[in-house]
This record gives sequence, structure tokens and C-alpha cells, in this order.
Amino acid sequence: MQFGIFSVSDITRDPVSGVTPSEAERIDAAIRIAQKTEEVGMDVFAIGEHHNPPFFSSSPTTLLAAIAATTKRLIVTTATTLITTNDPVRIAEEYAMLQHVSKGRMDLMIGRGNTAPVYPWFGADIRQGLPLALENYNLLHRLWREDVVDWEGTYRTALQGFTSTPRPLDDVPPFVWHGSIRTPEIAEQAAFYGNGFFANHIFWPTSHSLRLINFYRQRFEHYGHGTKKQAIVGLGGQAYIAKRSQDAYAEFRPYFDEAPVYGHGPTLEDFSQMTPLSVGSPQEVIEKTLTFHDTFGDYQRQLFLMDHAGLPLTTVLKQLDLLGEEVVPVLRKELESRKDPESADAPTHDGLVKIKYGDQPARQPRPNANRGDNVTGGSPYQDGETVDVTYPSIA
Repeated sequence: MQFGIFSVSDITRDPVSGVTPSEAERIDAAIRIAQKTEEVGMDVFAIGEHHNPPFFSSSPTTLLAAIAATTKRLIVTTATTLITTNDPVRIAEEYAMLQHVSKGRMDLMIGRGNTAPVYPWFGADIRQGLPLALENYNLLHRLWREDVVDWEGTYRTALQGFTSTPRPLDDVPPFVWHGSIRTPEIAEQAAFYGNGFFANHIFWPTSHSLRLINFYRQRFEHYGHGTKKQAIVGLGGQAYIAKRSQDAYAEFRPYFDEAPVYGHGPTLEDFSQMTPLSVGSPQEVIEKTLTFHDTFGDYQRQLFLMDHAGLPLTTVLKQLDLLGEEVVPVLRKELESRKDPESADAPTHDGLVKIKYGDQPARQPRPNANRGDNVTGGSPYQDGETVDVTYPSIA
């Protein structure tokens, strides 16, 4: 079981101090939060992708590479990589590079995001959002598994004899999670490829997420990747912790009441009852998080949202101390004792290498002599097979 933190990268006014942090301060804070996540014994840090104020994470791979360079075992990942408005060729290249510089300590979660104007900013049509997401991932999947790709689709120019570089580390593609709040087609795609499925699990009742996860498990088994229990599931969550429950509610209330997403709506008490939000003592957060297992069964990754709604960095770091020292160790022990032997382990690069190669050495692609382009001849690698390439006609 992997535990970690995910951030949406919002830059929000602190309703207590009245101060809005600068972009530079929030970027520095994100790096410090990721480092602290490792220091307190957790496993994963994830950042979202946004291209508009009041967010800062327009270039997740750059930020995650910086974090990987300053940590030793932390897995860096995305809370969303926009599969709709990013070119899948660039995703293939940028995340393969991140995989190399992090020495395999990465994966990514793909999704459509929730900012409608981003589509025309990047030349896409939101009305085609779902088919665009499906087609783009289908191409990305091939780019990481085939040295030479011929491809033609609806939403981007065709590829003839294209090789994405660098090839994935050890010729093992990064593990992919498909994130969704409400779309069964995304759960279907995750199941079709045998990838992971991540449920946001923050703003909606648990019963809502359960329907999608059950559907994903059924389809995972249908496509022959394993049993329902072996499907790979991740969950979001949200917590605010204090030694005493009444202090947790008192400290978090002004941030909850003014939060851009759910402020000026239900009371903090009602929202905590209706959704996965956990506010209280370490023991109360432990007990509520264990109800996720009661509902969903074994799952592989639990990420918590901790740095949103204007909470200052000093508060977030104290939250991570409580989470890492008093909550996660108990959850690890308890969830390990409940784990079904049939359930899958959490995905890691080393585990995927072992599955592909066993005890044999991993492939290390070595290019042939530079050809000056990317569309002539056979395989560009010394150990590659000869490839027949289809070329476009020139009128």
C-alpha cells in the first residue's frame, strides 16, 4: 500500500492572515511539501496540471524532476496529466525523460481535467473531449511499446515511421493511472489496457466512487488481466488533523468556509458526514480512512489533499508530521493485516521490470548511426527488428 500527498497547485488567499502567496512562494512550497512527504515516511507526491490562474503547475514534469533530484525514494506522479490538450507524442517524450532522471521513481495519472477554456487554448474542441482522451491515450500506449509507430487518427496529424525518444527506462513504460470522477468510458479504458484506475474521492459521496470502481474491476477481469481483486485502484482523500478533534474543526473551519470549491455551502460538519473529508484527531482520521477499505476492498494507493484553500506552508508541514507519524503507520499495519493474498501489490518500476524480464537483464536501447531524420530505414536501434515503414504520398 502506498500513501502520499496530492496537490492541485491552487494559489488561494489565506482567510485568516489575508495574505495571498506569490507564484514563486507556492512553487517553492510544493517542493518543500514533497520533500517533507518523504521525510515523514510516505511514498508518493502528486501534482496536478493547470494552465490558468490561480494555479501554478503548468509544467508538471519540470517540477517533478526537481523534486526527484532532491529526494531519494519518493515516487513522483501527477494528479492529472491532461490527455486531451497535450500532444501524446510530447507526453511520451517528456514522461519517459522524467522516468530516466528519476531512475524509475515516477508514474502518471491521465485525465481530462475540469477547466473548460483550456481546450481552445491548445487548439482542441471540448465537445470532442471524451473521444479525444480515448484516442490520445491509445497512441501514447503504442509510442511507449513500439520502437517505430505508423499511426493515423482523427485529432492529430498522422505519424509515419515515428520513434519516440528516449525509449522508456529499461524498455518498461511508466505505469499509468486513469483518473475520473464520473466517466465510465475512462474506467473502461483503464481496464482494457490493464492500467490502474484512480477515483478522486473528495467531493462526492463514497457510494458514487464505488460504482465506477466496481465497474472497473469487472471490466479488468473481463479483459483477462486478472481477477477483480487484482485490479489496481487508487483513492483520493482529504484530511485535517489535530491532537484534539475540537481543535481540528476550529482550525480548519475558516479555510473550509472560504474554500473556492465548497465554501459557502454545507457546514463543515455536514460535509464531513457526506463525503470522504476527514477532520479530527489522528484516531478519527484513521477510523474514517479504514472505512474506505470496508467499502472498496483492497486498494493500492491512498493520496491525501492537504495544501489547498489557502492553508499556510507551516500548517501543511505540521499536518504532514501528524499524518506521517501518527496516522499512516497505523493504517499501513492495519491494512496489511486485512490484505487478501490474491490482491495486487502497488505498482513500482522495479516490480514492472521483474514482471517483464524475470531474472534476465533489462533491455537498454542503443541507437544505430544517426540517419538525420526519423522516417527512413528499419529500426533505429541496434537490437531492433527490421521495420517496414509506410510513407505518405506527396502530391
